Parts: sequence; C-alpha cells; structure tokens
Amino acid sequence: MADTEGTPDFHLAAYVTNLGKYNEGYLVGEWVKFPVTPDEMQDVFRRIGIGGKDVFGSPYEEWFITDYDCYIDGIYDMLSEYESLDELNYLADKLDEMSDAEVQHFKAIVKMGEHSDSVQDLINLTENLDCYEIYPDITDEYDLGYYLINELGCYDMNTLKALENYIDYKEYGDDTALNENGVFTDYGYVVCNQSDFKEIYNGSRDDIPDEYRISSIPDIEAEQKDAVKTEEKKPSIRQQLAENKSKSEKTQSVPLRQKNDLSL
Repeated sequence: MADTEGTPDFHLAAYVTNLGKYNEGYLVGEWVKFPVTPDEMQDVFRRIGIGGKDVFGSPYEEWFITDYDCYIDGIYDMLSEYESLDELNYLADKLDEMSDAEVQHFKAIVKMGEHSDSVQDLINLTENLDCYEIYPDITDEYDLGYYLINELGCYDMNTLKALENYIDYKEYGDDTALNENGVFTDYGYVVCNQSDFKEIYNGSRDDIPDEYRISSIPDIEAEQKDAVKTEEKKPSIRQQLAENKSKSEKTQSVPLRQKNDLSL
C-alpha cells in the first residue's frame, strides 16, 4: 500500500508496474496517488522503464496495476489490473472536487450498488449524486418506519396516538424499503428519487478531458539522443578556459598613452 500515515490526502492510488520487466522476473513499479499531471506520470514511466528498451532492443510499452489503495468502500474489489490510467485519473480528480458531504453521499450510493460496475460508471455517478436521497441517521428498518410515521408526518399522530403502542415500525420500514428499492448502508438509508441520470462520459478516451490523459509513453531513446546532442554543443573545459582567458585580456587596462589621448 501507499504510504498513508495519518489522514490520507487522496482517495485512490495504484501501484503501476512495468509488464515487460515483470515477465522477465522483476517487479519494477511505483505507487501513483491520483490525480496526477501528464508530466508527473511521464516521470513515473521513466523511473520504471516504460519507454525504454530491453536487451534485445524491444521497447517496454505496457504496464499493469498490481495493487490499489482506495478509500471509497466498494470500489477496490471492482478494479482490475488493466484499468485505464486516464479513467482512474479522471475519477480521482472528480472525487477531489467534492466536499466531504458529497464524498459521503457518493460512498453511500456505491455501497448501494448503483452505477458502480466500472470506472466509467463511477465517473458518471460523480455528476449524478442528486439522483439519490441519503438519510444518514437511518440505519435499519425500524429507524425508517419511525422516521416516516413520527417525523415525516405520513400519518396524523394525533389520530393514531391511542394506537402508537401497536404500530410495528420495523415492518412498516421494511415494506417501504422494499417498495421503493431503498438500501440500508453504513452511511445511512439510500433511495433513488427517479431523477434523470445523465451520462457525461461515454467510455471513449476522446471523451476524457485532455488534462486527465496521462498514459502517453515517453520516448526515452529520443530524449537520450537529444541530451547527447545538447552535451556535444557545450564547449570543452579547455575551450572554456581559452575563452575566459581571451575575455580577461580584452578587459585589461587601456595603455597609458591611450589614456592621455582620451583626456585631451
């Protein structure tokens, strides 16, 4: 797992591994805490050898994910080793934009099992939280029944006061949850309010905003060649000493006669 001493500052991290090295018997990878910038991901790829070449000259172009660190219950088990880094980055940024209350709302819906079969589903869910009602203090059928009758005012309690001891709150709550497909979670009671669920992401990489696309492979060989060319353009130490000597001679004092001429 990623280093998470104290309160974690991220919702999702993945251990990105060089697949070619793994097939050679080496576990070469690095933890990535999403979201990251394209440049940051390029640096990770360089450090784990993605974009480099093996002893036969074949490039390392593939990676996979060997572990996840996730602080949204219900997501860890649905993530695979070949998830899109672009999608993970997109999702993590959407989660980072949420308030604490919205994150709790999101967690409750995920526990409900709605729109949580894929990263694509989860990305779309982040923009559709208002399609669900969450009741944080209701954790079981009795709580729901009591809330509906006594607090929401489904019935006139002044009329039912004499029958209060005979009301089966648990049974009423159970029937209600069954009829409206509500679910009790660790985060409260969750029910869909039948609002239209809007798809903002269709699963295509082209549909991911540019700033979240991080899976381009660096051309390490080309970068190394550019670095060599740059180094070749630099003057040698001998050349630098000669240039410095020449500059020093040019800045020496003007001859005395020339000084006198200037004073006239």
